[in-house]
Amino acid sequence: MSEVKLTAERRSEFGKGAARRIRRDNKVPGVLYGHGTDPVHVTLPGHELLLALRTPNVLISLDLGGSNELAIPKAVQRDPLKGFLEHVDLLLVKRGEKVSVDIPVHTEGDLAPGAFLVEHVLNALPVEAEATHIPESVSVSIEGLSAGDSVLAKDITLPKGTTLTVEDDTVVLQVLAAQAEEPAAEGAEAAGEEAAEA
Repeated sequence: MSEVKLTAERRSEFGKGAARRIRRDNKVPGVLYGHGTDPVHVTLPGHELLLALRTPNVLISLDLGGSNELAIPKAVQRDPLKGFLEHVDLLLVKRGEKVSVDIPVHTEGDLAPGAFLVEHVLNALPVEAEATHIPESVSVSIEGLSAGDSVLAKDITLPKGTTLTVEDDTVVLQVLAAQAEEPAAEGAEAAGEEAAEA
């Protein structure tokens, strides 16, 4: 698991106007909370934060006015049209502490021959892991699966120290038969033409 170092500044200005000014300076407003402490409002470097957030559940080492804090992103708000970061919520964590996170599920292998589709019932698997050892993702083999087959949470091999926070029999992936185009419409048109000729 990667750890990214960022320098954060405490902020005392709040509201939309202050947030706009922060974003104009290519920075992102955020809140740091957890461990029963009062929330700390911070300003983070925009570009470095954007790069860090490309890694799911990235561990961020924050230099906050001389003190170092570890945090993971819990909520990220982006502009719906332009995609830039508007705000981020960071959860304080400690080394050795267990945290609940969702990790992306990736598939590998090929389905059985035929017209089959994989449906991701869960795009991310809810797990509990040590804060400094959160897996970036889990891989699931779909090799040889066909319509009606499914992969349950208990079927996924998790890295050491990571445990499920959903029921074992939760469906993560299922394989469906691809739907063919409706041939009935052509048949109905042909029947209509025959009736018109009669």
